[in-house]
Amino acid sequence: MPRASRSANSTRCSSGWPATSGAGSSTDRSRELRELTARATEREQDFIGRVLLGEMRTGALEGVLTDAIARAADRPGAVVRRAAMLSGDLGETARLALTGTAEALESVGLVVGRPVLPMLAATASTAAAALATTGEASVEYKLDGARIQVHRAGDEVRVFTRNLADVTHRLPEVVDVVRRLPVRDVILDGETLSLDEDGAPRPFQETMSRFGADAARETLLHPWFFDVLHVDGRDLLDEPLSTRLGELERIAGDYRIPGEVTDDPEVAERVSHDALAAGQEGVVVKAIGSPYAAGRRGSSWIKVKPVHTYDLVVLACEWGSGRRTGLLSNLHLGALDPTGEFGEPGQFVMVGKTFKGLTDALLTWQTEYFPQIEVRRTENTVWVAPTTVVEIAIDGVQRSSRYPGGIALRFARVKRYRDDKRSEEADTIQTLRALLRE
Repeated sequence: MPRASRSANSTRCSSGWPATSGAGSSTDRSRELRELTARATEREQDFIGRVLLGEMRTGALEGVLTDAIARAADRPGAVVRRAAMLSGDLGETARLALTGTAEALESVGLVVGRPVLPMLAATASTAAAALATTGEASVEYKLDGARIQVHRAGDEVRVFTRNLADVTHRLPEVVDVVRRLPVRDVILDGETLSLDEDGAPRPFQETMSRFGADAARETLLHPWFFDVLHVDGRDLLDEPLSTRLGELERIAGDYRIPGEVTDDPEVAERVSHDALAAGQEGVVVKAIGSPYAAGRRGSSWIKVKPVHTYDLVVLACEWGSGRRTGLLSNLHLGALDPTGEFGEPGQFVMVGKTFKGLTDALLTWQTEYFPQIEVRRTENTVWVAPTTVVEIAIDGVQRSSRYPGGIALRFARVKRYRDDKRSEEADTIQTLRALLRE
């Protein structure tokens, strides 16, 4: 069947900005872009070009943008922040703040079926230290899984990620669990992870592989919930955690994350040790009287998980982009293989990359130093003699077929360079592999 011809039409995209579609739209967009760049200064043209090419890294956090919106619209910051948190859409919040009425902005509320930004946690080195900040708290296992927010309205259930993406079709087992709960409407916050035959958590990458699948697989994901934001027409955001946990126990007790309410540091440490022994990441210490601060990171929730540090060797360094253009940035990291289990004895086995934790001073130093020990280079990478030891903090390792040692670092970041250590004193691939859960 022949298609009807269409002329270019001016519309608006989901963000509210003008867009064109149909025949001739490409010409119209090119003309509009030429007109825009003709009006722009040289610096503005550079900015526009980087945005269009995906090379612009502004580093602007949502909190900064939210405050900027409030200032530009002359609206109270607290009102704008709450609207952004409860709508989960900063762009729509900006449109409403700038073009809508004050009443419309203030009326933005919690809606079952519309995800909200999750409450975030600060960090502490020990459970006892966290408890000293929160006072009486619920000390809960921090699962090594994927965060989910589940909305149920009658029989309709939707599951969202921490970034508010709808993944309902990927998690039918979670949908089935929530449909069976003794409630009509509910919003739950929690995590999902895969378990082995003994009920212990499987490695993180197995959970994420299943979590990212567009179709159900044999591996099942088990939901665990640690908070409830709404129950049958009643919003609980501003209720204390003690009230929310009571409701959570009532409607989803069998799927509640393990934990204890205490003001005793010894009890908090015991729960932390129990969580680690069970194969979980650590604990989250939550002030028992705190409300649910959607999208905010404060001192009411504090996560505690062990951080491992290892001395590894720099094998190569990649040229940076954005604000790091012209600087050597992303490090290739290797662990010593003294026995030759993964190659020649005494060589280094690559276990991951990182650009995190690098200060401006370290970036400058790397850029000056690594070319001095360069052994070869490609367009984007400078390979160096394996003589430089760097202390790296990691949250653990995971199985990986990408690297010859069969593992990859998790959340690696630079702590410092170790001028006092020789490369043959670096940590071994066998030491890192021992971190794998068997």
